[in-house]
Amino acid sequence: MEYQDLRDWIQIAEEMGELKTLKNCDWNLEIGAITELVHHKEDGPAVLFDEIKGYPKGYRVLSNSLASRKRLALTLGLPAGDTKMDFVRIWKENYKKIKPIAPKMVKKSPLFENVYKDGDIDILKFPTPLWHDKDGGRYIGTGSVDITRDPDEGWVNYGTYRVMIHDKDKVGFYISPGKHGRIQREKYATSGKPFKIAMSFGHDPLTFLAGSIEVPYGVPEYEFIGGIRGEPFEMIEGEYSGLPIPANAEIVIEGDVHFDNPKVEGPFGEWTGYYASAERAEPWVHVRRLYHRNDPVILGSPPGRPPAELGWYRSYLRSALIWDEMEKAGVPDVRGVWLTVSGGSRLMLIVSIKQRYPGHAKQAAVIASQCHAGAYLGRFVVVVDDDIDPSNTDDVIWAMGTRCEPAEDIDILRRCWSGPLDPVIHPTKKGFNSRAIIDATRPYEWMKDFPPVAESSKEVLDATAKKWGAELFGSNGKN
Repeated sequence: MEYQDLRDWIQIAEEMGELKTLKNCDWNLEIGAITELVHHKEDGPAVLFDEIKGYPKGYRVLSNSLASRKRLALTLGLPAGDTKMDFVRIWKENYKKIKPIAPKMVKKSPLFENVYKDGDIDILKFPTPLWHDKDGGRYIGTGSVDITRDPDEGWVNYGTYRVMIHDKDKVGFYISPGKHGRIQREKYATSGKPFKIAMSFGHDPLTFLAGSIEVPYGVPEYEFIGGIRGEPFEMIEGEYSGLPIPANAEIVIEGDVHFDNPKVEGPFGEWTGYYASAERAEPWVHVRRLYHRNDPVILGSPPGRPPAELGWYRSYLRSALIWDEMEKAGVPDVRGVWLTVSGGSRLMLIVSIKQRYPGHAKQAAVIASQCHAGAYLGRFVVVVDDDIDPSNTDDVIWAMGTRCEPAEDIDILRRCWSGPLDPVIHPTKKGFNSRAIIDATRPYEWMKDFPPVAESSKEVLDATAKKWGAELFGSNGKN
């Protein structure tokens, strides 16, 4: 890995031309609006906010860290490839090779540059943005990880769940049902055991990424991070919680979770692009320790109307996981998988196959829609032929418009796994939804007689692009 912590990552991203620094921005809505602008641009820059209004120089916020293929490749230590599908393939093959590596516990950490206990704690000292004007409060936890230990099995989970500031030493946190952190939280709630938690609000983007994607149940994210890095992830033991905390973190709190007299949390925009989960009474954390580095950096990744950062990086990573799970389930000749960014990397899934037998397209669609990485809160699954780039919306819509006969080629799966964030499901019926399975492949029975495509051959196009591309489109010869 080229970087050891968030500050190394920021320096490298800036040298790559992938980061912009802005000064004198307002935490009250302006940082959120700027972040939204770069979210909506494919491969938009990461933005580092400094000298934020009302806060000391050096107290910074970084947003949009993972919303470009180059920065995602930097974070994972992989080549970026030339296309979206290149990188999906690269991650799929490397993901299969990852072997968890046990962490290394260390005594020293720059986190200890500033340590506060109990009555001296004030998390309002950080320039936490109000991301959107309808938010129920200031959310310090968007690119964060909550650190919890399973009370029965003992393993530790790093999960990215939203964290709202209530006051200087209290925060609220919401976790969607079914998530590993929610399962652990419910175990504490029913057992009555004391529930200590740690939360990191600034760290390298790989730590955030590991907390926000599907890691197998029972595998600690820090071992997964070590497997990606090829070396043990360095951690310190929390003084109050005893939990393993990233040694390279920027801002960390420890505290006690309270289930009694819950506090109102939310509303907060979610990855679907809506305020789909209203304000509600949720458990809260009484902060008992606060650690931060000098000149700390909050890592922000607010969800919102797609396209957003969450959709950009998860589309690459989750597409690869679905592809891998389809192959493990025995689906042959999968040529590409893409969860669209506009669908929040969940709602619209495209699978490209080379058809080998009757029913192959239906098999691919059903398995893609219900495998572990694809099952939660999907909506549409479209299967296309191998001449279609699943990441190219024009290609996909063309295939749907010309190779799908709705009466024959669309099926509905009912009572599938949804959740409270599903905006179109009535509040009294949340938990289930349906999936549309759309076969946009050439009909297998007469595939060889299907009308040929009106286009030049690849050989002719490549030769022409080589001869005339630079003159038409610039130095790289590409449109």
